[in-house]
Amino acid sequence: MSEAVLHEKRGHEFRITINRPHRYNAIDDEVVAGLSEGWRRAETDSEVRAIVLTGAGNKAFCAGADLKSGRSFEFDFSKPGNVHSDLIRQVLDSPLPSVARINGTCVGGGVAFTAMCDMAIAADNAQFALPEVKIGIFPTLMLALVQTLVPRRVLTEWAVTGEPFDARAALAAGLVNYVVPAAELDAKVAWLLSRITDKSPTAIRRGKHLMRAIASMPIEESLAYTETQMGTIALTEDAKEGMAAFNEKRRPRWTGR
Repeated sequence: MSEAVLHEKRGHEFRITINRPHRYNAIDDEVVAGLSEGWRRAETDSEVRAIVLTGAGNKAFCAGADLKSGRSFEFDFSKPGNVHSDLIRQVLDSPLPSVARINGTCVGGGVAFTAMCDMAIAADNAQFALPEVKIGIFPTLMLALVQTLVPRRVLTEWAVTGEPFDARAALAAGLVNYVVPAAELDAKVAWLLSRITDKSPTAIRRGKHLMRAIASMPIEESLAYTETQMGTIALTEDAKEGMAAFNEKRRPRWTGR
């Protein structure tokens, strides 16, 4: 396994760490491959209930593409996609909830990584930016993600000026869920994970699939689809256990089925 990305199982948490602090955790092919492998490993372990994505060190979460490699924008144009968009699709389709732990600078592709995770917590000293216009390009793949989270006028300003914004602005715009002092970042991540990992993994898995399926549906189509899912979810073992535990006034014992 490449040392560019570290994988660590911590009980019900699977932590994926971009491990290039000397390059501010910038993205290269090894990083993309390591992230993809991390998500795959987490999904094949039945004990894992959530994924945390972060960066090594305390300076950067991810500084975007590694421009010094000289290969950041080399693609095989004979293929309809590329490894970056394939990674985003993989993460969006994952049955496991994911949390981005933003421990420092979050730029370019780092913003995309933040947005592809289901939730995000940032240290209050984290700085964000979409600086691509400063080198003559434009933020592309991330727009598909960030435009679903951030008001259009705010996103337009970020993208066309390329200027940095702080964690409070990211919170106000909806890019992150919480902002906390850097010293409290791990405690807040642990707090959020505790509120996820004690819930039904079946309900979360099916619920994530449901939310993704209806994201672009018109309201009538969305209602019709969710009607079919309501009864199906109630047939699962976890649903029956959850209702039994409620009536018996005890903690549920989830099987994930």
